[in-house]
Amino acid sequence: MIKRMVVNKDQYIIIVGCGRLGGYLANELSESSSNSVVVIDKNADAFERLNVSFSGFTIEADALETDVLINAKINKADVVVTTTNHDNVNIMVAQIAKSIFGVGHVIARLTDPSKEKVYEELNIETISPTALSAIEFKRIIMEGR
Repeated sequence: MIKRMVVNKDQYIIIVGCGRLGGYLANELSESSSNSVVVIDKNADAFERLNVSFSGFTIEADALETDVLINAKINKADVVVTTTNHDNVNIMVAQIAKSIFGVGHVIARLTDPSKEKVYEELNIETISPTALSAIEFKRIIMEGR
């Protein structure tokens, strides 16, 4: 279930994973408002996906390490988004953000929709590109386009 948030303030946002999804999201958030965005990725080359105009910060490190999250100032984060290609990494970082650091809004990418129940039990909001794509493909097929 995707919830919509109405936000009237600038937010401090941490994005874990700077692949195609994380990089695109970071660029969009950086360009569309005055949010503060921090992107964490283990691979320095991944940051090449960020636009020249990206106004946030990058941290080359493993977000599963608590010290890395502390360095990213997770205690000040309004939102943490995990966008790696690895569901286990996403759920671990999301759980750490929510349970240990008390981040109020945590969103995790979920590549395997069958794992959604686990995230629900942990009260972590998910977005599944796989499920969203399947729904859209089905809609197009059923409309006969």
